[in-house]
Amino acid sequence: MSPELDKQMCEDFPKIFAQRNGLPKETAMCWGFECGDGWYDLIAVLCCNIQAHLDYNADVPQVVAMQVKEKFGTLRFYVHGGDEYTTGAISMAESMSSRICELCGNKGKVIEDNGWLKTRCNTCHRVEEVGEE
Repeated sequence: MSPELDKQMCEDFPKIFAQRNGLPKETAMCWGFECGDGWYDLIAVLCCNIQAHLDYNADVPQVVAMQVKEKFGTLRFYVHGGDEYTTGAISMAESMSSRICELCGNKGKVIEDNGWLKTRCNTCHRVEEVGEE
């Protein structure tokens, strides 16, 4: 994710991304958001729903992101805290990521590319194939 979107995400959800600049021994968030800009809105909506749930349910432990990345073509959102609702919301977002291009945010699908799984729209996939930007 671009530095600008990384910064915005952390400003919008400071409780969830409290470990963003933590030590590598403590959190993988020290490496930032290890995914493309196309999933920014998906992650932002996820965080908005999670934080609203936590703010309304004070007895639920605060969700703190430990790692946000792409793996096997889809989003992975690892956290400490939360409850069944937050677990379900994360699972839904991870599933939805398989239908959203990781690069641009348009409708996409998981494809295999030289042994790697990626979620791409047709346009971004074609651009990667020919090596253009």
